[in-house]
Amino acid sequence: MSKREFGNLRIDPAENPAVLDTATWDEQAAWRQLRGVKEADWSALGRAIEAGRPAPPLATIEAHTASAARYNGGVVFLARLPDAQQVLVSLDEAEAPVGLGSPFQSGTIETEGRTGSSDSGLRVAAYRTDAETLERLFHEVDGSRGPRALGSTPRLGIGCRMTTAIWPSIWGAMHRGGFASNAIQNSLRELNVLPDLLEGKPPKTNYQFSFGTIQEGHTGSTFEGLWNEGVLDALKSEHPLTYGADADHIMVKRSPDGVERAKHIIDSGRRYTFFTLDVGDILDYAALQAKAPEARAYLESHLPDQKSRREILDFHGRKRTIGGWEYGLSEETAGLLVGKYWRALEALGELTAHVRSLKGAVPFDLELSIDENPPEFATCDCLTGPDELVFLVLEAERRGIPLTHVAPNFGVEKGVDYRCPEGLGELETRMRQLCRIAEERDLMLDCHSGDDLSSRTRRVIGKATGGRIHFKVSPYLQVLFADVLHEMYPDRFRFWWDDALAWAGREADAGSEFAIGCLKELESADDPSPSPHHAVFHHFNFATLGKRDEGGQFINRERFYTLPDDFYAEYSRRLEDYLCDVADDVFDRKK
Repeated sequence: MSKREFGNLRIDPAENPAVLDTATWDEQAAWRQLRGVKEADWSALGRAIEAGRPAPPLATIEAHTASAARYNGGVVFLARLPDAQQVLVSLDEAEAPVGLGSPFQSGTIETEGRTGSSDSGLRVAAYRTDAETLERLFHEVDGSRGPRALGSTPRLGIGCRMTTAIWPSIWGAMHRGGFASNAIQNSLRELNVLPDLLEGKPPKTNYQFSFGTIQEGHTGSTFEGLWNEGVLDALKSEHPLTYGADADHIMVKRSPDGVERAKHIIDSGRRYTFFTLDVGDILDYAALQAKAPEARAYLESHLPDQKSRREILDFHGRKRTIGGWEYGLSEETAGLLVGKYWRALEALGELTAHVRSLKGAVPFDLELSIDENPPEFATCDCLTGPDELVFLVLEAERRGIPLTHVAPNFGVEKGVDYRCPEGLGELETRMRQLCRIAEERDLMLDCHSGDDLSSRTRRVIGKATGGRIHFKVSPYLQVLFADVLHEMYPDRFRFWWDDALAWAGREADAGSEFAIGCLKELESADDPSPSPHHAVFHHFNFATLGKRDEGGQFINRERFYTLPDDFYAEYSRRLEDYLCDVADDVFDRKK
């Protein structure tokens, strides 16, 4: 298929999934393809849907009968067309209202070359698979098939960097392993904002925990497109799914426009069911290393009114037991926690109000993320303790912020297994205490960046929390993609390797000690030939997928979505096994 223009972006939508907020981009062509379906095929399809059977093979369209929803004597289902467009199709005999808005085209079925009134009276209507129509489908027709807020349901958070290559594995693992997930999940680092992409705006630069700087939107997908493509893929599942959609790591940066920028991201992710508000960049990590005089200065700076200071000190100084933890802060400790978190709590309140204004009466999950720390502070020196967690939980309650999840700093780092000096025994004890606090306040703990944790560490997390955890993975799923590609099609892997190596070289030339270290490790390796197992590839492969040229056009993206079918099948098999193993560990099911 030839590329099409969408604003300043020129792509083939069939080979660039999760970019646009629709899978219907040529209504006239879509209707022509639907009109080519014979009456006998429509009738056979209707009988299969009525009987709950898979669709019979059709010459022209692929009908997903598992997506079928009934309404007022009719039925609506998802169909994929020969040109890879997807549409919602309704079949009825009385032009019954569907609840999807107006179809872009409708008519009676052609019979034996004749048009007009059909002997059967069967009417076909076609609807766009855009975000607005899909939202209507879930709210007005079939609320069981869409993403939703899951509250305290334990789940995996699964990053969708490879979109359509990854979702079949997610649905299969969820069914096989019997677990829930936020199956649509990516962050500002991985995703673009669709209007910015269509306008051809250059990507911003972002800091990636334990790595360094990286261009935002490095998968090429958008917040809008990921939601749209993800829910379409979920509709095809033959099994019931309990899933949500996580707009992950919506960062509040310390720049003057940090909160407004975060609101802009929330606008693009307004149809998500889970919002991870990441305030790590505006935390004052030095505060907890300060002394009494500085604690008083923090209080006076953030709470200049003496009455307000006294109210906060009395509120947090009052003795109480939460989750078995004896809480009651001294003036000094309260002042230091105010110093570290006050600005972040104010931003959290403002962003929560913005989410509420967009969601209205629709429930949503809300996470406060403090799991990442700046490079000048060692991760194991930033561990979240019980007093910190209680302080944050009580402040959220006092401010009317409806938190459902909190992601403390557990000491997890990207690229390595858990390595804080006190060991896994201390991790288990600390996590158990934090989990008790969260559970008593009807919250759930989140563990981010779980990709590189060993099975042993994951089992400790599962044991400490009793399986009551939201556990997120993302980078490994892309590394596994590379691993399978290297094994099956090494020639196709080579361009990815060369691009990652070139990026690492540029970073090294710019003075990055991390990049220099990765390249030196490669030089000293027994076998320095291209492989996804070298650290330089592990850390520098991510930007290749969504890389754009100076004109804003994708350079490599289509290569990842036009690979042979046997590759996707093998990748899906391995990924499903991995997700089931992770679920067994963190949900405490391995005895």
